[in-house]
Amino acid sequence: MREFFHAILYKPLYNLLIALVAFMPGHDMGLAIIAITIIIRLVLHPFSISAFRSQRAIQKLQPMLRELKEKHKGDQKAFGEASMKLYKDNQVNPVSSCLPLLLQLPILLALYWVLRDGMTSINASELYSFIPRPENVSAIAFGFLDLHKSSWVLAILAGAAQFWQAKMLQTPPPPVKTEGSKDEAMMVMMNKQMLYLMPLLTVFIGWTLPSGLTIYWFVATVLTIVQQWYIFRQLDREEESKKANA
Repeated sequence: MREFFHAILYKPLYNLLIALVAFMPGHDMGLAIIAITIIIRLVLHPFSISAFRSQRAIQKLQPMLRELKEKHKGDQKAFGEASMKLYKDNQVNPVSSCLPLLLQLPILLALYWVLRDGMTSINASELYSFIPRPENVSAIAFGFLDLHKSSWVLAILAGAAQFWQAKMLQTPPPPVKTEGSKDEAMMVMMNKQMLYLMPLLTVFIGWTLPSGLTIYWFVATVLTIVQQWYIFRQLDREEESKKANA
């Protein structure tokens, strides 16, 4: 398993990073990290489209799910069966919204090791024969940022980007509280906790990681926000077009 991980993820990412460093002005590792982040997001873009479509569809189904919850109050089995039927009838797969995150986790792990090894020296034994080799690799990005050390500024920026992304996905609470809305209130409270907890967790983790990895996390989150905004805008246009043609 370790050899598979090394051959499929670590080695290609390591070679890509060194190749990007070789072509960057001043062999700037920070610019190379931003470039490799953009490449990874482009590779994951088809999966992101599917996930964002699923997230938007789930948002649209929230009022119907609330009605089902009220209808089957106290019967979790019946509610589960009814909600799965609702998802199926509307061709929504709630699991697909988690796919980009699941795909990104092993990439993030591999990139952690790549940046750890690539920011100090070049391991020629790991390079493919066609990869250009820069004369040296500097861990100083943009002329001032030491990628070996953590950066509280980058950690806060990553947390703020995480908050903004989560805010875009928040589902508005039901406008009218009913007698059985205690579960809804609990769900809204949990959503609010997640809205603030995940960014705080991102800041905490980013504060302890080398800034090279925090740059990746921050840029990846910003690119995800842009993708999210663009895809949601396209979906809104599709819905408007369907209504106009109906």
